[in-house]
Amino acid sequence: MTNSQADQQVTPDQRSYAALRIPASRQYLLCAALAMMADSVEHVISYWIIFEKFQSPALAGFAVIAHWVPFLLGSIWAGALADRYDPRRIIQVGMGLFMLVSLGWGILFATDTLAGWHAVILLIVHGLAGALWAPASQVLIHDVVGSKQLQSAIRLMATSLTLGLLLGPAVGGALLIFVGPTYGILINVLIYLPLTIWLINHPERIDLAKRKAGATISSFRDMFVALRQVSGIPVVFAMSMLAGLAATLVGNAHQPQMPEFAADLGYAGQGVYYSLLLGANAAGALTAGIVLEARSMLPARTRTAFILGMLWAAAIFGFALSPFYALSFGLLALAGFFDLSFNSMTRTLAQLNAPAEIRGRAIGVFNVGSLGCRTFSGFTVGFGGGLIGIHLSLAVSAGLLLVAMGALFVWARKRGVVGV
Repeated sequence: MTNSQADQQVTPDQRSYAALRIPASRQYLLCAALAMMADSVEHVISYWIIFEKFQSPALAGFAVIAHWVPFLLGSIWAGALADRYDPRRIIQVGMGLFMLVSLGWGILFATDTLAGWHAVILLIVHGLAGALWAPASQVLIHDVVGSKQLQSAIRLMATSLTLGLLLGPAVGGALLIFVGPTYGILINVLIYLPLTIWLINHPERIDLAKRKAGATISSFRDMFVALRQVSGIPVVFAMSMLAGLAATLVGNAHQPQMPEFAADLGYAGQGVYYSLLLGANAAGALTAGIVLEARSMLPARTRTAFILGMLWAAAIFGFALSPFYALSFGLLALAGFFDLSFNSMTRTLAQLNAPAEIRGRAIGVFNVGSLGCRTFSGFTVGFGGGLIGIHLSLAVSAGLLLVAMGALFVWARKRGVVGV
């Protein structure tokens, strides 16, 4: 029996907030939320200064590309590192890069020497740090809680990261107002420290001997071999494709378009209504994490993952065509609820069905789809909006996503994946 088969045969812990019953898990989730908040704070402050100093839509667009392309190109490599080496140290390297970037912004702000090429380099390094952090953080979840509480842990990790994203704009805005961008971005360096320090000795039980036997990826050929190896696992492949379709066609590309949606709904120039629309998705996601974990609802099933993905696409489709502000807000909140439920379930299934010796690479392949492919949603939604209008562009993208998910469901059912 393989480790992945053993994982699947473990009966999940059905108690509410199962993963929070493990002290190391509570500590890890809290520290991860702070790190994500710091990531978000940096975006708030750096994007504001970039806007003020350069007034460049091209540079703003590059910021989005620089954030996601490293996930597209580097996730499998980063996952292989997490298979072979201690994921705690990999995460600490990622946190070190994040802190270095915030420190770099702070020095350039303080000396008033920020140039466009500085911003490009810092944005790229920030993206690389995120791509390095993501697979190792998910591998570490398994080390912290094991298979029995894995679904709870992944869902709570998604909830904690969402909480960090929710708090980031508020904390970043407060730092801008009360201490200014220079001191604000330097203070942000300290917010990365709790996770960095906690990982020095926690969690205590990690099988480093197993990781030392793992294969490395030193070339593009090795990367394609790993991709082929992971793609040969039907459930992992199906969940990675499902998440990849969602990221490619819709992703989070509608978020930067919220000012236009607010204006078309009759609230141009009214910041509070724009902010509410911007936060509706995250509020729905946070609600999903709290409610689903409280009652241990929606156990991980491939059929359920497809249904949740289609419901998310339907909610986005409705939002795209909604003529009423209240309806739009409700649909965005509903989309956030389905988004967290869908993404945490697909990730759980991919992780549980991956053999332990290649779990990092499997997570890396999943991240290529779920995170890296968001790069392309800027074209399907953003550039498409420039041609046919943002409402129709988003509706067409969501409609195509529904069709594509349906086709993938038919394939998965023929391969015996549905029902796993």
